Amino acid sequence: MELILKQDVQNLGFKDDIVTVKNGYGRNYLIPQGFAVLATSSAKKVLAENLKQKAHKEAKIVADAKSLAEALKALEIKISAKAGGEKLFGSVSNADIASALEAAGHSIDRKFITSGLVKRTGKYNATVRLHREVIVELPYEIVAEKA
Repeated sequence: MELILKQDVQNLGFKDDIVTVKNGYGRNYLIPQGFAVLATSSAKKVLAENLKQKAHKEAKIVADAKSLAEALKALEIKISAKAGGEKLFGSVSNADIASALEAAGHSIDRKFITSGLVKRTGKYNATVRLHREVIVELPYEIVAEKA
């Protein structure tokens, strides 16, 4: 089943991509949730026209994402968490990294940050997807809270 994605879907594709999925996944999940529409010939023509019109706007968005990526690379993020020795009480997740970025003045949604759960102090890397073409490695450090 061919579908046109109306928004980004994790591990499938980005907005305005034409993807092929199994019938049940498309019919029972993607279409009812509003994530996709059927890729009929008329829908493909409309998509091609929309992509042509969005091409110059896309260049500005990519340039903005690249400038934000350079700003993120220059940041030094330290997240303090309660710890006993090197082991944390709890864990540090994408939401904690997003709130640290928010405190630094950069608003990035946590669903675009990939790091996994971290349960020890030390230095780690997170992957931040700012645009489909702009992905940046963000180094951060987890330190134990001072009592």
